[in-house]
Amino acid sequence: MNNNTPFTKSISLNDLGIENAKIHYQLSANELHEMTLALGQGIENSTGALAVNTGEFTGRSPEDRFIVKDSITKDQVWWGKVNIPFDPAAFDSLYKKVTKYLSNKEVFVRDSYVCADPNYRLNIRVITETPWANLFCYNMFLRPKMEELENFSAEWTLICVPEFIANPATDGTRQSNFAILDFTKKIVLIGGTGYTGEMKKGIFSALNFILPVDKNALPMHCSANVGDNGDTAIFFGLSGTGKTTLSADPKRKLIGDDEHGWTSENTVFNFEGGCYAKVVNLSEENEPDIFRAIRKGAILENVVFKKGTNEVDFQDTSITPNTRVSYPINHIDNIQAGSIGKNPKNIFFLTADSFGILPPISRLTPGQAAYHFISGYTAKVAGTEAGVTEPQPNFSACFGAPFMPLHPTKYAEMLSKKIQDANVKVWLINTGWTGGAYGTGSRMKLKYTREMITAALNGELDAVDYRNHVIFGIAIPQSCPNVPSEILNPRNTWEDKDLYDKKAIELGQKFKANFAKFEEFANAEIMAGAPQV
Repeated sequence: MNNNTPFTKSISLNDLGIENAKIHYQLSANELHEMTLALGQGIENSTGALAVNTGEFTGRSPEDRFIVKDSITKDQVWWGKVNIPFDPAAFDSLYKKVTKYLSNKEVFVRDSYVCADPNYRLNIRVITETPWANLFCYNMFLRPKMEELENFSAEWTLICVPEFIANPATDGTRQSNFAILDFTKKIVLIGGTGYTGEMKKGIFSALNFILPVDKNALPMHCSANVGDNGDTAIFFGLSGTGKTTLSADPKRKLIGDDEHGWTSENTVFNFEGGCYAKVVNLSEENEPDIFRAIRKGAILENVVFKKGTNEVDFQDTSITPNTRVSYPINHIDNIQAGSIGKNPKNIFFLTADSFGILPPISRLTPGQAAYHFISGYTAKVAGTEAGVTEPQPNFSACFGAPFMPLHPTKYAEMLSKKIQDANVKVWLINTGWTGGAYGTGSRMKLKYTREMITAALNGELDAVDYRNHVIFGIAIPQSCPNVPSEILNPRNTWEDKDLYDKKAIELGQKFKANFAKFEEFANAEIMAGAPQV
């Protein structure tokens, strides 16, 4: 739908239990922007983007994310610290309180959908308390054409009420905020938090159940791009590993930066209609696409302006280091039309190994790929968090554990089968340290990482010699175009070779200790991908 076209269809929310509300339906991005300013809920920055403050919560609250335990989920969901069960009766009671709270109020309603592939499309009705939260959903979800809205039928409903405060004693929550998924009623209910990422990840969590269970499609927390010859590349990686930077390749078209599905037809499609990027230390030189996307229609979250101006100080983290921007994907120039790619040929697992042990590039077998996918490894550097004085391993299953309702091995087995069926090459890329751990060695140069990825994409590493890492068993190329051969084997870059061997064994043991909780569910092929320690 055109950004500036008014829409006059009238709707009712009575079927949801929301009565006598003043409904603002399907407002344009410009209307939501102007209404946010008029209500004093945001400020326009120097580039025309909207800057808002999300309040007490400037990030997700994983301990307050719940899934209703019912006949659909009880035997499918991997219950535990990530997927916390919620009583159906408690959900019904809380839902009634929320809808009563919204009755007789001003609300913002948006009909949208997720999954760019029409065969997997999921229609969503979004109800928000604030206009800027509705604008976030305009940016992040896919936008129906005007003619599609006439007979639009929502399969899922997303309700977000930041000002509603739950009572843990009577509502069954842990504290005053909550994000709850009900797969029977097909509702995502979010309250007590203004952090917009809860809405995005609530729907992502729903798709991470729906697609593998009902659609035989693999959901992935990854970015993806496509080359001129139609080959798709997929990039998995946790925060700080370079997922957004490395997938934004001027020679390839961006499919999406965060959430995708891989179908049984061997296509890869974006779930979303926009991007939600971190902006801490953002510069036009290092991240030109994101920097230039911050214009009218974009929403900046929790940023600080330079004194006496409305120009953002991207280095200022006094509110939070998790400063963000949301924008529609068409704010990026080099994008793949339709947000669908075919013919996946290469997968890259990105890690910023601050121990300096893993090679800058290595090739994985399908079993190793599944093992590293379940592990989801990177490492925090010293000083990034209070009390972190030396590198710390960080494992997040499937590179997105907080959003995965099923057991990680379910996703890993699907990935492994797709890798083998489509003859996909899988690479482990270390964007972290070389020549020693953090504090001794140095960060791998970005230009070398780009050259290694380019060589892999172009098939230039197919015929070179490989040598297996003695601990991790992964295959290390012995040469790569435009990259010094001496940096390819990490042991060669360490002055103290014995210390490297010792630290490599220690890291391998950390992998195995983390994987112990998955072993009983993992098949022999996956277990064969473990480090040999």
